[in-house]
Amino acid sequence: MKQVCSNNNSPGRAFTLVELLVVIAIISVLAAMLLPALAKAKEKSRTAQCIGNLRQWGLAFRMYADDNDDFLPRRGQGVQALFQIDRPTDWFNALPPYFGCSSFQQLVLSSNKPAAHGQSVFVCPTAKDAGGTYFLPYAMNMNLSPWNLPVATKFSEVLQPSFVVALGDAPGPYSATFPSTRAYSVVAPHSSRVNLLFLGGQVQSFAGSYVGCGIGDPRRDDVRWLTGTASDTQASAY
Repeated sequence: MKQVCSNNNSPGRAFTLVELLVVIAIISVLAAMLLPALAKAKEKSRTAQCIGNLRQWGLAFRMYADDNDDFLPRRGQGVQALFQIDRPTDWFNALPPYFGCSSFQQLVLSSNKPAAHGQSVFVCPTAKDAGGTYFLPYAMNMNLSPWNLPVATKFSEVLQPSFVVALGDAPGPYSATFPSTRAYSVVAPHSSRVNLLFLGGQVQSFAGSYVGCGIGDPRRDDVRWLTGTASDTQASAY
């Protein structure tokens, strides 16, 4: 019987240097195309989580008013960086129980104060800690229910609450924010966009330039920091 012989000792064909360089170049091109898409998808996910957080705060605003004779919580310390955290009617203490969370004061006392990148309704996942005693990357409209009014503002007193900002992306050390050239100005951490909760409960995303981040209030009809109440007379100081 005739045998068919094969030579198993013949060397296999190796890649040449040129071929390896071509493969590396192709991988580099694919990675360069893929990484921006991955980064965009990651930021989209963070934005969605931020919007979800703000919606929870929006429900809490309404429920708090329903339980407190229509009064809104206070906006905290205004132009000063946050240092007083023991007032129960400040928004960061008054609202968290409505979605099963401890107040900000309780979190601090239990050594669980919000921190950057933490999984907390207090924290926008994109926010970075700019320093300060406390970290609140969401802040209340500085012109809404301020402490320098004798009583808190009522929900029903606010003109067109669907267009009045209640809470938004903020720099971190402050409990209240407003479009301004000052350090407490509302910020746009989502690819130059800012997420805002309106007192009516809806959440929307805007270009930071449209809202006036770092500049001042452009007095937009659909993004209002003035409330139609007595607090408006002092808004020019912000």
